[in-house]
Amino acid sequence: MSREVHVLREVEVPENVVVEINGMKVVVKGPKGSLERDFSHARGVRIRKENSKILVETYFANRKKKALVGTIAAHIRNMITGVTKGYRYKLKIMFSHFPISVKIDKSRNMVVIANFLGEKAPRTATILEGVDVTVKGNDVIVEGIDIEKVGQTAANIESACKVQGLDRRVFLDGIYIYEKGVAE
Repeated sequence: MSREVHVLREVEVPENVVVEINGMKVVVKGPKGSLERDFSHARGVRIRKENSKILVETYFANRKKKALVGTIAAHIRNMITGVTKGYRYKLKIMFSHFPISVKIDKSRNMVVIANFLGEKAPRTATILEGVDVTVKGNDVIVEGIDIEKVGQTAANIESACKVQGLDRRVFLDGIYIYEKGVAE
């Protein structure tokens, strides 16, 4: 079992972003908003700020600690991208048998999918806090600054339309993610 003496990952901080580090809590503020994340579960890892860089480091690292350093650096990078540009997922409404109608219920924070495969009861998908969902024609656009909440909301919409008990090669109806990326 080999150990690396010093594992260090650097994250560049743009000029229009403010990063505050309090122990293992990281707060990133930018033009689009603010994100906060607690990394206190990461034992033996240190996060510190030096000039315009965030340094994530550990000493005498085995494979798990080395992976954890890279993961925390990636989370901080995603937070910086989120508060500067934001994230956007695009989903396509596909149907061949029954026309699906999709509406946003802002009062309940839900996406309501009606007439899916001719079902009488509508299906619903939860919209997480801080995520905007819009329907334009046959596209559902999910946007926000937190990549995890945007991705989970898109997954909620996609899984609400999962076909069960039918041959998926024939019944291709549903709402499917076809594009993920930075909103800009």
